[in-house]
Amino acid sequence: LIVGEPTAQSGDAPTPRLLALAELLRAGGLEVRLSDNIQRDAWYKLWGNMTMNPVSAITGATTDRILGDELVRNFITAVMLEAREIGARIGLPIADSPQDRHQVTLKLGGFKTSMLQDVEAGKPVELDALVGAVREMGAMCGMTTPFTDALLGLTRLRAQQLGLYPV
Repeated sequence: LIVGEPTAQSGDAPTPRLLALAELLRAGGLEVRLSDNIQRDAWYKLWGNMTMNPVSAITGATTDRILGDELVRNFITAVMLEAREIGARIGLPIADSPQDRHQVTLKLGGFKTSMLQDVEAGKPVELDALVGAVREMGAMCGMTTPFTDALLGLTRLRAQQLGLYPV
């Protein structure tokens, strides 16, 4: 679990309340890492999750199968490049390439994403937080996001067909 102060800047020392929160979470058995820039860390996590989750929800495939298909992997890479550019424009640059991130995911082995598990359980999907927000941020930056738009539209339609996203 990564925790940080919402207003901290890179290099700031952890605040007493952040240290207390981390200790409380550790006492509860969680592994905790302190972040000196939680926005950067949250953006990086979103960058990795915003493609795998929706694609798995559409296809029903595990991550190894998704990344093992060249055409799907290329589509995911295109979405990630759009999101990386948005991050750069809002002050949250990502040094890694999509291929770097794909390698990290592949090291985890084939698994079902949380969104695929939600679909299989008939639970609503968190599509707005994972893809819709990135699309909106792109618009705010004056960017067109055709690949992100396609991912959002396809996943939204699938989730609506299953009754897991409002029409």
